[in-house]
Amino acid sequence: MDPITRRTAIVMASAGAMSACVPAIGTPGDGGPSRDPAFRPTPNAAYDAWMAAFRPRALSRGIAQATLDRGLRGTGFLPGVVERDRNQTEFSRSTEDYLAIVASDDDVALGRTRYQGARAILAEIEARYGVQAPVIAAIWGVESAFGTRLGDIPVISAVSTLAYEGRRGRFFEAQLMAALRIVQNGDTTPDRMLGSWAGAMGHSQLIPTTYEEYAVDFRGDGRRDIWSSDPTDGLASTANYLNRFGWRQGDPWGIEVQLPAGFDAGTTGRDQRRSVADWTSLGVRTATGGALPDHGPAAIHAPQGATGPGFLLFHNFNVILRYNASTNYGIGVGYLSDRIAGAGPLRQAFGPDETGLTQDERRELQVLLNRAGFDAGTPDGVIGSRSEAAISAYQTANGLTATGVPSPALLRRLR
Repeated sequence: MDPITRRTAIVMASAGAMSACVPAIGTPGDGGPSRDPAFRPTPNAAYDAWMAAFRPRALSRGIAQATLDRGLRGTGFLPGVVERDRNQTEFSRSTEDYLAIVASDDDVALGRTRYQGARAILAEIEARYGVQAPVIAAIWGVESAFGTRLGDIPVISAVSTLAYEGRRGRFFEAQLMAALRIVQNGDTTPDRMLGSWAGAMGHSQLIPTTYEEYAVDFRGDGRRDIWSSDPTDGLASTANYLNRFGWRQGDPWGIEVQLPAGFDAGTTGRDQRRSVADWTSLGVRTATGGALPDHGPAAIHAPQGATGPGFLLFHNFNVILRYNASTNYGIGVGYLSDRIAGAGPLRQAFGPDETGLTQDERRELQVLLNRAGFDAGTPDGVIGSRSEAAISAYQTANGLTATGVPSPALLRRLR
């Protein structure tokens, strides 16, 4: 997949769960709004009528007339926002695919570079809030690719469009009110308030209501600025959020474990917490075969049962889920934080997926499709819409039924 697709293909559980953030969409933040016509204001009489009815509600809730005039000037209906909201197709990536999307070798390399560059400020933030610096950096990476993809869609237009559209109208009207209060309080200006299609903003992709509650002015300059090239306030806001939800200083999020043959998959799942002693008695060991560390009751996530990697999840994993309720998100942040801190890749490989191919084989399939002239994108082992289209095109060109589905037989043919 191309870099933009890699980031937009993230599991979007937060958008449905109204969590702290939603994934950023768009090109790297360049100080200007999106150049995509679908994310520019488009005439819409019904939207205009909704906005006219909204203004008195805003005034009655403490938004000043001057703020309304300033904040709503130039805003409008964004058709691309509605399209995104109605077609969130990437909800159910496997854990293996998710890690390939947010914690690839390229992501790890970038993360380590950005971590070193921000190490001094991250150490200050860790000292104040008690959240380990690599965890803060990992959320930075998953949310905005370490500040390279802040989002370029005008937030006030985005959330007002979604409030008008009505599928989650009450929620997004609250985001619109909060966005206007942020402008009124002087933290930023409407033209600088850019973000994702769902209104998530800045280095750590906070939605406006979460920003109001948890964003911090770390340097005391009078503004909580999560939009600038300086990530300080964004990273500190992330740490403050986790701290407020009970992060335990010094404790890990989890560890990779190996499960014994015949392990009962019915005992896994993030809601099935047991003591470490119980897990030990069931034959669970660290990935290297050692004794399990005890950081309180823990759950196990084993996406492929005993045949693939397993993860023992401690209290801090559940705190990460307050940022985004997806199990894959929590695993992605935790794993990326370990890699940023210097750890190696998972010790246990994922086995073949439902198509019968391993990730290496899926990556080879993409390489061979590209070589044959069928554009499958960057070979990463994740079969998305671009790879499916390439498979279909190859099948059609070779007199096969166009299914778009990878298979061992297709791989053998391409070889």
